[in-house]
Amino acid sequence: MRGAEVSAEVGGVGLQLLAQRAAYLPQQATLLVADAHIGKAVSFRRLGVPVPQGTTGENLDRLSSCIRSTGARRVIFLGDFLHSVRARGVATLDALAHWREQHADLELLLVRGNHDGHAGDPPSSLGMQCVDEPLLMHGLALCHHPQTVAGAYVLAGHLHPGVVLGGRANDRLRLPCFHFGRDVGVLPAFGAFTGLHAIRPLPGERVFVVAGDAVRALPA
Repeated sequence: MRGAEVSAEVGGVGLQLLAQRAAYLPQQATLLVADAHIGKAVSFRRLGVPVPQGTTGENLDRLSSCIRSTGARRVIFLGDFLHSVRARGVATLDALAHWREQHADLELLLVRGNHDGHAGDPPSSLGMQCVDEPLLMHGLALCHHPQTVAGAYVLAGHLHPGVVLGGRANDRLRLPCFHFGRDVGVLPAFGAFTGLHAIRPLPGERVFVVAGDAVRALPA
């Protein structure tokens, strides 16, 4: 098993958990990406907040890396593709258009999240199908908001899950993670500028931490 990915099974379906903070369904050749928040940095800069530049390019490069390494033929975004209406700047939309040209044969689908309700659906030129949650697929319910769906295992985003490792306050490490409960699993935020929400796993839940270029199971 390569450190850059770990295999897991949820709801009887096999998943590959990628260090790029995405998950791959090999039987469906489908990449799952939660909370890309494309254009978040530019949205903050338009409000006068000094934040890093280049995050859209970093996100799209990492997405291309996932597609190359897995051979995915479809990408399903689990909500919050664009961060806000302010994300629709010329540079951001040009970067998206250029990325789409490089992956013209790729099927793209968005399960709308709360930010998508404000930002609106992506430009039609991206050829991305947009649907409301849940999207039922092979025993899974693909959502943005973590919730239970009768008869299906839910894979969602929204929470930006992470863990805090270490003891003393000045010696702690905050890392993104995949968090799988009995009926609902939550993917880490894919976006490079999204923050973390520290989780406290319950007994029996599984947590896989993303540390650099590796994914590791957190001991129960």
